[in-house]
Amino acid sequence: MVYFMGAGPGAADLITVRGLNILQKADCVIYAGSLVNKDLLKNCKKECLLFDSSKMTLQEVIDAMKKSSPNEKIVVRLHSGDPCIYGAIREQMDLLDEMKIPYESVPGVSSFCAAAAALNLEYTLPEISQSVIITRAAGRTPVPERESIRSFAMHKSTMVVFLSTSLVEDLEKELLAGGYSENTPAAVVYKASWQEEKKMLCNVGSLSKTVKEAGLKNSALMIIGDCLAHKNYMKSKLYDETFSTEFRTAKIK
Repeated sequence: MVYFMGAGPGAADLITVRGLNILQKADCVIYAGSLVNKDLLKNCKKECLLFDSSKMTLQEVIDAMKKSSPNEKIVVRLHSGDPCIYGAIREQMDLLDEMKIPYESVPGVSSFCAAAAALNLEYTLPEISQSVIITRAAGRTPVPERESIRSFAMHKSTMVVFLSTSLVEDLEKELLAGGYSENTPAAVVYKASWQEEKKMLCNVGSLSKTVKEAGLKNSALMIIGDCLAHKNYMKSKLYDETFSTEFRTAKIK
């Protein structure tokens, strides 16, 4: 069995209980060496085979999985965050399907959740934003035109931008061209939940300057939206004394 597993955003204790239990039983672990906290590997058995996928091609990753498969070994493909977000897992799964090797997915805590925790942030403040756009700027990996930063910026909802630290100048221009004002709150969170975590508040107009002054080139998320200001939002109806729910009756009419 191959398990596509989310290692969490960085801190070793942010892996899920399910993920940790499987990792402790694994016979082979193929981990994203440039992104996964190596402290997690201390949970592996001494005889567990370890492969750093940052130095491997897709075929080499599949070959490592295939080698363990006939012996009914437990193989963990350890991705950072949650593998369903920019994890490149579908191409691996398709090849496993061709070879009839079974697999399962084990979700993890995404870095966009850890970034919000670092900022004590609620992405979905009532009457401010009820939608979160998770996206990336177009670089070596293209982005469909209908999903351009400029088109998403027109919504002025909360936006979390992955994999775009090195493209921050173009990102800032596209955010402004799409409709965010220069004064729209923004934040940069580098390596959320790691010991070397950094967090910086700025605005869209100073986003590029903030990233460059911090010397960041990768491993940072950028958050854009009025939710960062924590102002002028409506309190949740869920706990309103005048609001009835399935579980309680309103105390004030």
